[in-house]
Amino acid sequence: MPLLAVPPLAVPRRPARSHQHDPDHPVTIAPQRTTPGRDRLEPGNVFPPLRRSRLETLQVNLTYRCNQACVHCHVNAGPTRTESMAADVLALIPAVLAARKLRCLDLTGGAPELHPGFRQLVRRVRALGVEVIDRCNLTILQEPGQEDLAAFLAAEGVTVVASLPCYLQDNVERQRGSGVFQRSIDGLRQLNSLGYGQPGSGLELNLVFNPQGAVLPPAQGPLEADYRRVLAADHGVVFNRLYALANMPVQRFAAVLSAQGELENYRELLRRSHRDANLEQVMCRQLISVDWQGFLYDCDFNQQLGLVASGGPAAQAAGEPGERPHLRDLLRRDPNGDPIQVADHCFGCTAGSGSSCGGALAA
Repeated sequence: MPLLAVPPLAVPRRPARSHQHDPDHPVTIAPQRTTPGRDRLEPGNVFPPLRRSRLETLQVNLTYRCNQACVHCHVNAGPTRTESMAADVLALIPAVLAARKLRCLDLTGGAPELHPGFRQLVRRVRALGVEVIDRCNLTILQEPGQEDLAAFLAAEGVTVVASLPCYLQDNVERQRGSGVFQRSIDGLRQLNSLGYGQPGSGLELNLVFNPQGAVLPPAQGPLEADYRRVLAADHGVVFNRLYALANMPVQRFAAVLSAQGELENYRELLRRSHRDANLEQVMCRQLISVDWQGFLYDCDFNQQLGLVASGGPAAQAAGEPGERPHLRDLLRRDPNGDPIQVADHCFGCTAGSGSSCGGALAA
């Protein structure tokens, strides 16, 4: 079976609501209220300065190649992308994890599983006792050459964070293309059959929700309950947790909003909904993002915007290709306490209940 056929990217019509409902499942899912948060924004609504607290997670983008091309994708990933991490850079990852005594390796893309060194990397890192997260789009589990991928992930005890932007077929396929929903359900069932999401298995399966349009995600707790009920009743699927993530106004999603005339309105919504309390838990304070070339960023969104991490040897010439901070620098340098590069898009992480790679920030 070839890579999932995805129609050319088109600007979707503006949805009437952030989440369409199946009449057979009368579930009420409302977007977050947009009451302004109590903030300490700088003059001109500038995002507050931040510093890294303690680095715990290395998030690595192995490749921009993907078997899908989703409307909301901030990476612009797709089947035609060719960027892929070289073997010498890949070899630095276990060494950095050990040198910095990090807790977690978070693998993303594109579809990270399409990188030819994915499995060897996972084995080496798991042998160090470090948690590995695979950010999986679920349909990759049925791609040629990946038929044993789910079994491999289970055998290595990899945490799976799986994208499922809705529990309703129409909404998923509006974002991800025709046929994606059923293939995603098939992937979840396969993972469940191996123990993922099952009580006492130790195999964690977490799902990721993204809103359909220029709105904040609904409250994570009630939405998780709706996902759990509908997926179990309709598809026999179980999972551990749901992460409700805000869509970032960068790359492909920003282009869609701009074409709809909604980009500035969405940016203003994020600014207006900023909550100061979320600043303590934003992911960039415990995470460093690594691109396919090994260069360092404070988060995956900064990576896509070319905002290189500050501090260390890169601070003197942040725009020069040979001088940007690199993965190898972490072998000899502690990044804790470094200033974090912030910009307007950062409000996407502090708006409302907050948003991170681990879901909402507010309790």
